[in-house]
Amino acid sequence: MAVTLVPAMAQRTPLRWIGYKMEYRVSRAGWIYFGGIILVALAALNTGNNLLFLVLACLIAIILMSGILSSITLSGVEMRLELPEHIFAGQPVRANIQLQNDKHTLPSFSLRVEAVKPKNAPAAAMLETPVYFPYLPKRDRVQQTVPMTFMRRGVHRQDAFRIVTRFPFGFLQKSRRLDLRTEAVVYPSVAPTDELVEILPGLHGALESLSKGRGQDLYALRGYVANDSVRHVHWKASARSGSLMVREFTREDDCRVLLVLDPHISAGLKPGSDPKEQTARERFERAITLCAALSWHFYERNAQLQFRSAGVETRLAPAEEIVFLILRYLALASPLPPDPKHTLITDLASSPELFKVIVTSQPRGSIPANVWYSSYVIFLDDVC
Repeated sequence: MAVTLVPAMAQRTPLRWIGYKMEYRVSRAGWIYFGGIILVALAALNTGNNLLFLVLACLIAIILMSGILSSITLSGVEMRLELPEHIFAGQPVRANIQLQNDKHTLPSFSLRVEAVKPKNAPAAAMLETPVYFPYLPKRDRVQQTVPMTFMRRGVHRQDAFRIVTRFPFGFLQKSRRLDLRTEAVVYPSVAPTDELVEILPGLHGALESLSKGRGQDLYALRGYVANDSVRHVHWKASARSGSLMVREFTREDDCRVLLVLDPHISAGLKPGSDPKEQTARERFERAITLCAALSWHFYERNAQLQFRSAGVETRLAPAEEIVFLILRYLALASPLPPDPKHTLITDLASSPELFKVIVTSQPRGSIPANVWYSSYVIFLDDVC
């Protein structure tokens, strides 16, 4: 048997559990149980009663059995966390947590999954509420859907998770650490803000005043030409001028917008020294949120959108094709030092055919005239 059976069984038995790092913690019930063992042991030693020694041996055997069964329950269990592709700050999402039991013969019972948060970590754990799995069959997998909410934009990382069990008696809480590095890019919130509601009427008016087409709002009057439709003739204006005048309308079916974020802080503003008790970073965060809401607004309008910022520029395309590229950049963006030459704003003069929406912290009067007349500028001093 030692020569033929034992090697064959050893090859079929996974030994990964030997390398598992287990953590132990005695529960309240366990301390009470240990106290009972001590009392029985003292009584058995003082009286020499064989029955008490037998009871003591059974109690100690239960502790040994608890440790073995809990180790078997935790061994061979792997975890997987699936997050949605697109996550917005402040918006609840549903993540999928999956446990897989690779053991060939034994199931696992009473498992709890929780995030491992390092000491003195500034950010909250990705999985704030533990997830409980009562039963995990052998060679099978189970999954649960968990709601999650990320309150700030940026990259959220979770380096490790922990699988915890108190099976079978609850005397010991045993856990196994899983180094499952998970990363989530959280976009800024695209919910309409008070600033966006105040800006939209003026923005739409400026956009319509620089474009014409087949909309319903009057753009201008001009002289009649041979291929114009008679239904567009403005008869009252024609009677006053003595010649046929035709109405031109604002264009609603071809909205072409260049969204610009100027990430450079103003020369007189440094982080932590804002006279209005708002730091440069807080102001920049509001600009990021405003740009995200604007890009989502043009996405909902099916506009032709282009985005430009320091070191990044997208192509002009339907907003549905590039909106998530813009949101990803906004999720990772950070404020830059002042730029005395205002290079980003000055270069916008090379795109006169596009209507430009500029979000900047620069003071009024810093926008060149050739850019000003084809743009709608949002100054952060006014927004904040």
